Amino acid sequence: MKLNTIKRVGRSDFVNMGPIRLRQPIPTKDIDMIDPFILLHHYGPYTITPERNPFDLGPHPHRGFEPVTFLFQGEQMHRDSLGNESVVKAGDVQWTTAGRGIIHAEGPHKDFVQKGGTIEGIQLWLNLPQEKKMMQPNYQHAKHEDFNIIYSEDKKVETRIVAGELQSTYGKIGTQTPVNAFIIDAKANGVDDIVFSSKHQGLLYLIKGRVTINGTTSLELNENQLVEFNQDGDGFNIEAGQDSLLLFLSGEPLKEEVATYGPYVMNTQTELLEAMRDYQMGKMGFLPA
Repeated sequence: MKLNTIKRVGRSDFVNMGPIRLRQPIPTKDIDMIDPFILLHHYGPYTITPERNPFDLGPHPHRGFEPVTFLFQGEQMHRDSLGNESVVKAGDVQWTTAGRGIIHAEGPHKDFVQKGGTIEGIQLWLNLPQEKKMMQPNYQHAKHEDFNIIYSEDKKVETRIVAGELQSTYGKIGTQTPVNAFIIDAKANGVDDIVFSSKHQGLLYLIKGRVTINGTTSLELNENQLVEFNQDGDGFNIEAGQDSLLLFLSGEPLKEEVATYGPYVMNTQTELLEAMRDYQMGKMGFLPA
């Protein structure tokens, strides 16, 4: 296997989002986006109690992209203007296709808040191509026990296939564009190769632990670092220096103009103004607080 070379290693600095302080590896001052991935937020771990629950996001709109949540600890309640209501538990993934417009609310489930606990996850914004930005919205909830898993030869690395394909094994989530999303759980000293298409732009985010990428002479990653790969190989190799958890993402770049404002990702400023108008006119639906 020809290994993809590393284009750059990104930071994951803290940013403030209202009452929430979280890590933001995309975008940064060095990385605007990794097409088709617009934004990546790593929130938590937060301790949630009845007296302290900053991560309760009331109804808010989205248009033109797919907000995706990977939950690693805790429980979240999801509600949306399509009528969906579900409890997302640790290890689950919720994949919302906002399309022409959806209103959703999410936050720790009320029972979870009452008993207290820790919440941690990643929210990803995946761009939609121009011809799909005004498609009908959709919501998918995949439970952790339903994911297909690929094991390394040494059985120390588990790769859960959320979306896309690895070794002719496919994810449970249906996607609008060619995209891979894998959650990699590597035990100490575990070694594995992850293969993906050279048509894709790929990135690897280390949630916790320590891993070496592409052999001992290459790069050692520490917690909360992001690697962006060049499109010049067939995949990459990881070796875990300790128990580690990683998120791998890859997708075919859309190569389109991107215009963003708040919760909208469109192609032009005019389309952003139209999105704001349509939300104010109730065209994205309704969701009570």
